[in-house]
Parts: sequence; C-alpha cells; structure tokens
Amino acid sequence: MPNVVIDFLEGRTIEQKREMAKRVTNAISETLNCKPEAVQIIMHEITKDQIANGGILRSDKE
Repeated sequence: MPNVVIDFLEGRTIEQKREMAKRVTNAISETLNCKPEAVQIIMHEITKDQIANGGILRSDKE
C-alpha cells in the first residue's frame, strides 16, 4: 500500500484538498500499477507559526 504524507500551509479549501487527493492518487496508482483504493494520503495542515525559513517564523513575515 503506497502511503503519501503531504504537508502544506493551512488555508486550502476542501475542494482543493479533494482535487489534490484525486490527482495524487491517480498519478501513484498509474505509475505503481496499483488500485486507487490502495493509495493512502495523509495531509498535515501547518499554521504559519509552526514553520520558519531562515530563522524567521512564516507568521512574522506578513
């Protein structure tokens, strides 16, 4: 069973997440020749105060 973990900043709509899950599942099942039902996707939504670039919190850059 292919497992995929995707981390992204919060703020995506449920429609965007559905479409992403569909496209990632299709790409993996076609590439690895497995059933779409075998593909598991775990999404982690990260708040802007949980990620830093260059020592600066993303929330401090806005």
